[in-house]
Amino acid sequence: MASIICVTGGAGFIGSHVADALVADGHRVLIIDDLSSGRKENVPAQAELHVLDIRSEDAALLLQEEGVEILVHHAAQMDVRRSVADPRFDADVNIGGLLNLLEAGRKGSLRQVVFASTGGAIYGEQDVHPADEDHPQRPVSPYGVSKLASERYLYYYHHEYGLDATCLRYANVYGPRQNPHGEAGVVAIFLDRLLSGRQPTIHGDGLQTRDYVYVGDVVAANRAAVGLEGYRTFNVGTGVETDVNELYEAIRKALGSPVDAVHGPGMPGEQRRSCISAAKIARELGVEIATPLAEGIQETADWFRRRGDS
Repeated sequence: MASIICVTGGAGFIGSHVADALVADGHRVLIIDDLSSGRKENVPAQAELHVLDIRSEDAALLLQEEGVEILVHHAAQMDVRRSVADPRFDADVNIGGLLNLLEAGRKGSLRQVVFASTGGAIYGEQDVHPADEDHPQRPVSPYGVSKLASERYLYYYHHEYGLDATCLRYANVYGPRQNPHGEAGVVAIFLDRLLSGRQPTIHGDGLQTRDYVYVGDVVAANRAAVGLEGYRTFNVGTGVETDVNELYEAIRKALGSPVDAVHGPGMPGEQRRSCISAAKIARELGVEIATPLAEGIQETADWFRRRGDS
């Protein structure tokens, strides 16, 4: 059944791909994005773009006046390092912005929130690899804390007001449209530097691992989440650890580049290992996180190359 859906951050990397899919599914899609990192050209032609801050009164009024039924919330302060440098700003955007929209939504027609959470930062240093949804949540950055707090607020709104909420805990998402400037995303950064003739830097020994999930698989998770009842939490990852050295070799191979990376100092406070299990979303929603890393990297490299040629 078609719904009125608002995608916050819908001009950004992940949000715009999700908006594309929701438009294709026949929903009326409104986008709220302040364009601080998003781009107008990412927005599907059939969607309605509103250039607003999620913390603003205008954004709240839009949800009420347009009768938004489902909020797909991707707008965020997503830079972990900035969250450490300015935790109050991080909380203002990530918690304050969400609460602004939830308060408006509960007074209007809102019945569900699909929330872009984090599997990379919410668990902290993991006891087991991959981590499932029951792993203790011990975030070690203000960004991770704000995402966990947002999940808790969504549970409160579900308990108190009957608002359905589905929290999708993403691993490290990569793919076409990722911004190599100011957004988290080592794949985009490496591709941008190689294509512009600069030598990429790997921080530390490069043996730190992450779970890299292709944006197309993240879109599939969002589509499956739309319309779910109750309060639900799902990891969205591959369950595979890839270290930065291996990742760089895959990127270099996709571009056919002979350039070696250089190693620089490690990043203070960086997690050593991160990897999450998506067995629950496969079992309960039938979503298979299926894109192999080499295939996803090739798709992303081809997009970055075309962008450079345009």
